[in-house]
Amino acid sequence: MNPILRNVLAVIAGIAIGASVNMGIITISGSIIPPPDGADVATMEGLKATIHLFEPKHFLMPFLAHALGTLAGALITALIAVSHKLRLALAIGVIFSAGGIQMVMALPSPLWFRITDIIGAYIPMAYFGAKLAMKKRS
Repeated sequence: MNPILRNVLAVIAGIAIGASVNMGIITISGSIIPPPDGADVATMEGLKATIHLFEPKHFLMPFLAHALGTLAGALITALIAVSHKLRLALAIGVIFSAGGIQMVMALPSPLWFRITDIIGAYIPMAYFGAKLAMKKRS
């Protein structure tokens, strides 16, 4: 297979896998840490209206979803890519960061969560995923 095509497919696969992991964790998060009484988590409008009810523990699963989704996406990308493994994995981190920035702008979450999420969940996890993949391949 053409190396450029394989690298493009690696990024597409990384986005798909990372997004799936992210959504899977978000989907099950309410059964692990139930939302506060009275919180409407079914819609973005409901979340905006009731986010003031959330405690720090309620932000753990979204952070893990973002971090592990990025890690999985970067790992898959680096495993599939023919070349530029670190750069392509970091591209996954940048893409997921853009989504994370959009989310923190759309949802009025606490400042400490915004900072932790943007700084800790994306680029560092993409780097870690790339390093895991490169270590596994050698």
